Amino acid sequence: MDSAKPATRRRRLRFEPELEREFLAAQAESARRWVRMSTLVALSTVLGFAVIDHYVLGFRSEVPNIVRFGLQLPLVLIALGFTTRPLYARWYQPAIQISAPLFGLGIVVMAAYAAPEQVPLVGARLLLVTFFCYFMLAMPFGAALRCNLIVTAGYVAAALLDVLPSAAAIYQLFALVCANLIGASGCYVLEYANRQAFLERRRLQEVAARDGLTGLFNRAAFEERIHQLWRQGTRDSQPISVIMIDIDHFKAYNDQYGHQAGDACLRKVSRTIDGAAIRRPFDFVARYGGEELVAVLFGADRVHAEDVAKSILMAVNRLAIEHVAGQHAPHVTVSMGVATYTPPLEASHDRAVKLADRALYLAKRQGRDRYVAVDVRLTTDAAFPAGPEERRQVSA
Repeated sequence: MDSAKPATRRRRLRFEPELEREFLAAQAESARRWVRMSTLVALSTVLGFAVIDHYVLGFRSEVPNIVRFGLQLPLVLIALGFTTRPLYARWYQPAIQISAPLFGLGIVVMAAYAAPEQVPLVGARLLLVTFFCYFMLAMPFGAALRCNLIVTAGYVAAALLDVLPSAAAIYQLFALVCANLIGASGCYVLEYANRQAFLERRRLQEVAARDGLTGLFNRAAFEERIHQLWRQGTRDSQPISVIMIDIDHFKAYNDQYGHQAGDACLRKVSRTIDGAAIRRPFDFVARYGGEELVAVLFGADRVHAEDVAKSILMAVNRLAIEHVAGQHAPHVTVSMGVATYTPPLEASHDRAVKLADRALYLAKRQGRDRYVAVDVRLTTDAAFPAGPEERRQVSA
């Protein structure tokens, strides 16, 4: 990830599209309980003001009650419904970004039908709506600002139409503008801090998931990511291919050139394989152990997986890393085993990895610098009878 670009966009409270979706999803999940509590507070506030308006202010018009019980209360109940887990992730933000300005405009209507001496009291509720939108409903800064601007515009329109006393309208409008300046500033700073914290957490997670030598995902990250992709492939009926990759005669390379040269070789080959294998958003390459790497290709049938394997072979050969101790070529090469699983997928990815590993063994038996591809649906374990001890001897 280009660190400069996200930092620049963060000042505008916006990441690149994929990262933005990840941030919003993370924020939504962490805020759900808080939002539900805030919505319950809003419900209590609506009912509380209904009592105050009736027994303290004694509204003479029925319009405020029509607005309260015909518009505001249903909006709050709808928003509360969208805070339930099945609906929240997809529907809460669209619902609240429609409901919040309508709720505020309802207060403008109520103020318009209040007695002149009651207008400042009713209009003061707009300040509550302002801060509620900025801080209590988990709306992004841009959405909260837009909601409050709509409500403020509605209040300005009511003042211009002379449905509000001019002195009270001017005073209330000034207070509303000040509340928006304060609320918007605080909301911006809070979201900016949240985005910074999100990036730092993401960087820490990325560092923890990477192998220190090659920069590829480590074994633990491989297990986590392939498990996630396997579940997604099961859900979406997508094929998944696993490519096990081993550098040929790597022990001999280390013995000939030294471990520092071996580390440099492994880094270079790993970067090359990573560049050749990843073609789709969910594809990834990990260090499986020692000089053995693994590529996981999501949505890749056998034809696509074999095309990737060929690209890896050519890319590594083009590096032309000298290997005088190699028994089959004067430069570094790799052998690969390709296993493709087509839907329906089994419960676990273990068999695909196992068969890719056995296909890798077979590629070494056939002369190295090549790949062997199998379709898991058409292959039995008996097709690869080699035991682990024999496999280690061939891999050396």
